[in-house]
Amino acid sequence: MSAFIVLGLLVFMALSIPVAVSIGLSGVLSLTLFTDMPVAVVAQRLFTSMDNGPLLAIPLFILAGNLMEKGGVSRRLVDFTKSIVGGTQGGLAITCVLTCLIFAAISGSGVATTFAIGSILIPAMVKQGYPVAKASALQATAAELGVIIPPSIPLILFAVSTQVSVGELFIAGVIPGLLIAISLVVYVWVWCRMTGHGKNDRDESLSFGAAARSASLALLMPVVILGGIYGGIFTPTEASAVACTYAFILGMFVYREMSFSALVDVLKRSAVTTAAIMLIIAFSGLFAYLLTRSGAAAAIAAYVTELVTSPLMFLLAVNILLFLVGMFVDGAAAIIVLAPILTPIAAGYGIDPVHFGVVMVINLAVGMITPPFGVNLFAACMISGISFEKIVRPLVPFVLVVMACLGLVTYFPELSLWLRDVVYPRG
Repeated sequence: MSAFIVLGLLVFMALSIPVAVSIGLSGVLSLTLFTDMPVAVVAQRLFTSMDNGPLLAIPLFILAGNLMEKGGVSRRLVDFTKSIVGGTQGGLAITCVLTCLIFAAISGSGVATTFAIGSILIPAMVKQGYPVAKASALQATAAELGVIIPPSIPLILFAVSTQVSVGELFIAGVIPGLLIAISLVVYVWVWCRMTGHGKNDRDESLSFGAAARSASLALLMPVVILGGIYGGIFTPTEASAVACTYAFILGMFVYREMSFSALVDVLKRSAVTTAAIMLIIAFSGLFAYLLTRSGAAAAIAAYVTELVTSPLMFLLAVNILLFLVGMFVDGAAAIIVLAPILTPIAAGYGIDPVHFGVVMVINLAVGMITPPFGVNLFAACMISGISFEKIVRPLVPFVLVVMACLGLVTYFPELSLWLRDVVYPRG
């Protein structure tokens, strides 16, 4: 059954069947052909997979991101960041990274960050002479901060799959996210100096005072959300509802840039995105249940333990595995299927589950910007109007920068655990 369910998944995906449907078909067929359980077990496992309180944060953070895009919050964040660094050569490219960093602290989604920020900054960078493929590649890469900087939807999924604290995972993602952001800023600054791009990025920028006044309420959003979580005022799930309410009030009543017809469109888009993710979560739960019942999880753990002799080798092997998996499998599905299998093995090597969760999420975030199924790449290409093939070559340096940061986070666990230990002291 283990071989059939995995091979079935690969075959269905190779036939271009959507990921969620591929996972579901392989699971249902395996249950029917290799077990005597009634088909009603499928419905039971699907319900059980989604019957988890923290998962409520996913549709709410998706809705919050869409509300910010339509309500003018993202544009004000872009204007504010541009007013600070726009005078620097390459200021627009740096603005792209820093705005994604701020937006990530509200939306929790890489794709939402790509659309919200990219729809503003990709045309602006192209207007100032940046190659359209390079601008698109930068936007796709910077947007992956949305799944690393808290609040992060993949970190929530990891927490649900492994029973690790959501709050600890959130705080552990802060320094790695900042490391990746700073590294990207350094790279684009050097690239602009070497190529001569971005010399007139100050054009059309607001003054710092005007931009700060316009964006003051938008800048309060991450303070309210993250401050509320770590101040013990509300849980991460409740924070997602606060983010939606705050974004709705700003867009509808303060900035007045969102009409009721636009609100209906936001709700539709959020519902479609949520449905796709929840289908993956539901069917992945059935997939993981059958793998565990077949003994595959225990067999994999025993094999890895026998083959790998040290924590360093284990982390290297996991990074290679997750990099390959991330190229072909949606990050949400990969986390739900692999996290329950790999995390206990990591704990057996003395690796902190929180550190392992951050490493896993960063690694799968790379999958969002690597062909052939990088979702951020598709989103950036939709905004810029270029073909997928044209974005691949300019993307390579960005992938290398993120991979270098991943190596540092992997082998220097203090980068993710130091702040966690400050906020959540060990007993």
